[in-house]
Amino acid sequence: MADLNINGKKYKVDADPDTPLLWIIREQIGLTGTKYGCGVGQCGACTVLFEGQAIRSCSIPVSAAEGKKIETIESLEKNGQLSKVQKAWVDNQVPQCGYCQSGMVMATTALLRNNPKPTDEQIEAAVTNICRCGTFQQVRDAIHAVSKA
Repeated sequence: MADLNINGKKYKVDADPDTPLLWIIREQIGLTGTKYGCGVGQCGACTVLFEGQAIRSCSIPVSAAEGKKIETIESLEKNGQLSKVQKAWVDNQVPQCGYCQSGMVMATTALLRNNPKPTDEQIEAAVTNICRCGTFQQVRDAIHAVSKA
């Protein structure tokens, strides 16, 4: 049994301690905004915030998440209002197929919380998610739009 804090709610889950956090979030908690991509922590589709830092949830065992604050894409919208990052994504028409975008939004959210005015180089270093649609310029434009607001 593991005690988790996801999006400010407490959950008790029954899982093998080595089960990837991604599967707990999606299959046991039912928050499906976090996506499975590569399964080896490379693509970033499964990015969540872990104690405020962007991590790949497919590569973290649930045992490491006990007692930690975990945020998923579902936590960003409040009272029907998109977060600044989500709004910038829409305004800059970032999503194409959209599959990787929740991970990109979470990586960007972590970046902007720690560095509200990142340079292009800092964006490239912090948002290392892979997008098969090639939305990287739109991602950068959206991040700069939030920085200037």
